[in-house]
Amino acid sequence: MISIVEFNRIMASGFLPLACDCSLNRDGSLRISIFEPTSGRVDLLLTRVSPEGLDSVRSISNLIGELRTELKAGRRGFAAG
Repeated sequence: MISIVEFNRIMASGFLPLACDCSLNRDGSLRISIFEPTSGRVDLLLTRVSPEGLDSVRSISNLIGELRTELKAGRRGFAAG
């Protein structure tokens, strides 16, 4: 995996205007929080993401795409309910 600082930078740029914070857990997994920066409302929280395979900008971009799909699905589900 690339450095957590670089990973965080790439992830943050992929979710603008939302904010994204990524950190390493003690077990080496990633914690990813995507949130609305003004209110602090968390839109998506993943607590144990495997860093395996997240070793290039392309693989991180693919992850961003997957998480954006999850965000959209969650918003549709909330709007429908």
